[in-house]
Amino acid sequence: MVESDPPSASPEDSAPQPEQIDFPCGQCGAKLTWNPDSDALSCAHCGTSRPVPRAAAQIVERPLSAAGDAARGLGSEQRALRCNNCGATVELDTSATADGCVFCGSSNVLAQSANRNLLRPESLVPLDVGRATVEQNFRRWIGGLWFRPSALKSVRQFDAIGVYLPYWTFDARVHSTWSADAGYYYYETRMVPVTVNGRTQMRAQQVRKIRWVPKWGERRDAYDDVLVHASRGVPEDLAAKLGQWDTRALVPYRPEYLAGWRAEEYQVDLESAWSSARERIVASQRSRCAGDVPGDTQRNLRVHDEIDDVRWKHILLPLWTLSYRFQGKSYTVLVHGQTGRVHGRAPLSWIKILLCVLALLVGLALAALLVARS
Repeated sequence: MVESDPPSASPEDSAPQPEQIDFPCGQCGAKLTWNPDSDALSCAHCGTSRPVPRAAAQIVERPLSAAGDAARGLGSEQRALRCNNCGATVELDTSATADGCVFCGSSNVLAQSANRNLLRPESLVPLDVGRATVEQNFRRWIGGLWFRPSALKSVRQFDAIGVYLPYWTFDARVHSTWSADAGYYYYETRMVPVTVNGRTQMRAQQVRKIRWVPKWGERRDAYDDVLVHASRGVPEDLAAKLGQWDTRALVPYRPEYLAGWRAEEYQVDLESAWSSARERIVASQRSRCAGDVPGDTQRNLRVHDEIDDVRWKHILLPLWTLSYRFQGKSYTVLVHGQTGRVHGRAPLSWIKILLCVLALLVGLALAALLVARS
């Protein structure tokens, strides 16, 4: 049984509304946007750059019971597009334009007001991979694919959009007690009949047996930054293929990091996220306790977990969504916004696959012919 305090209900009517913040250029008045190459706010019109201070501030983590104390909204004027195809809701600033979903490319999107009552991110990993690096990594990825049309390498036009994905993280302390039957192998010698040259003989044979001994124990563990995927636009298994996130790079949330970029609203609420994280913690504790059982094998493992000091934070993690067209069809590629790793879809060249299969069949036929002649 897992003991923990459930998250309190989120207040609706009393939720504080976010302050409206804009980032005008001090030289020409145009809007500044976050530039991952310079780690600063930059003006696309006159080139002015304004650094975003990264003060040595502590990353805020809240107990489950304090969800009502968290700020709401993203802290700047936003509007939202909801995709009726994949279900994602992406927030973008009021000056940005979009006619399709950044994740699935569907044009079946509905403009709406951003949900100001959503919990504001406590921290984020700033988008750190620039557009030039995205293009370079995309070209390298295309060039390294097997069984793809050679003409794919000549793709010149593609749309790359930086977007922040929503995640929850949880910290917890766990005290687990366990009991189990520990099994120890031992061997007995038995005489068994065997047939040799048509005659039955008795031979000695080692037979493995198990001696069961009751065992019990306890352990204490701490969990830090258990990540729970909260995106609808990018499936969890697809995001996992991009690789791990280094949460040590988290910085306290500032709306400047979202200037000119997009952020998806979380689709998994805090209570559901904690339920998922708790299941993973319980499964992990069972595996760890199983590793503590001595002997060669085990049975009847029972684990009792007491989980306390649960703390959470809502964070944003960066990636690029990239779409390109080839022979009239659209393909989507994801680029990790921290490492630049690429994962996505590309068309197959059935001619190359057929030639490879034919070459393999010819090779097998030649090998069979050589064996037959020898």
